[in-house]
Amino acid sequence: MKLDLQLYRGYVNEDELIVFGHVFKSWAPDKYQLDRKGFKHAFSVLHMFRISPLKDVEVRLKFKNLDITTLTMGDGYFRFTVPFTESLESGWHRYEVSCKPEEATYGIVEKADLLKPFESELSIISDIDDTFLISHSGNIFKKLYVMLARNVNKRKTFEDVVKHYDALSNSGHKAEGQSNSFFYVSSSEWNLYDFIVQFTKLQRLPKAVIKLKDIKTGISDFLTTGGGDHDHKFVKIKDIISFYPKQQYVLLGDDSQQDAFIYERICKIFPKNIKAVYLRQTRHSKKVKVQEALSKMERLQVATCYFKKSNQAIAHSIEVGIISK
Repeated sequence: MKLDLQLYRGYVNEDELIVFGHVFKSWAPDKYQLDRKGFKHAFSVLHMFRISPLKDVEVRLKFKNLDITTLTMGDGYFRFTVPFTESLESGWHRYEVSCKPEEATYGIVEKADLLKPFESELSIISDIDDTFLISHSGNIFKKLYVMLARNVNKRKTFEDVVKHYDALSNSGHKAEGQSNSFFYVSSSEWNLYDFIVQFTKLQRLPKAVIKLKDIKTGISDFLTTGGGDHDHKFVKIKDIISFYPKQQYVLLGDDSQQDAFIYERICKIFPKNIKAVYLRQTRHSKKVKVQEALSKMERLQVATCYFKKSNQAIAHSIEVGIISK
């Protein structure tokens, strides 16, 4: 049996390290090229959802003096959450994971990055679809068409969004190479991880830890990609803030799904941690319930901005002192 291993960007604080990934029979979703054209691109996207995860496979993590094993879950997912108190410079570091089931014809070793945040007062948590990536999440047919018809080179960000994210990344830092930490949390599934990594690199968006929804394993699942319950986003954001509790956070999302109400819950649970909330307006008029949610956040001294264009968000960030001119 052949197998494949896909790793995701991990993160570490002063006491604990977290890395995670999936093990698959045959190919992982990242093996299908995302820069093909026409039917070849559509074929690649569909095949990212035709995967076979492997459960109870032993995986081995090596990082610095760590050498530890665990087993994959029923959907092939594994996560190492382990004590880690070694001295570590701020920035991105490489870690290694390997596995070789007894029934496999060969073992496999992969490497990925993990983040030790730079000292700062600010971290940024952003949604992806219709927050910085134009996705048409409010129209499932248009969303699926865009995914199948446009490869990673043809997908676009909203105007000035990269400018805003760069300013947020650099805010408070003067030393070269230092930046605020970014986390991208989305209802897209792990199947689309490699697409998101490639897209953010092409668009020169800040490098981020990425947290996505449970992996899908069939083409029929593709038809509901990004839909369903969004509560996993609340859980993942809560975990990030709990992991770095001394940080102030800027939350960015849009009004196409549940971001406003997820962020409202986060603000209520962490009333001292959320500095600002930004929500992109995706339709012609603002939504009343979204405005009501933002008003509740403002009662907790959270700066809010419900904007149509990113230059409005930039102006707001300057006005409240999150970024400088």
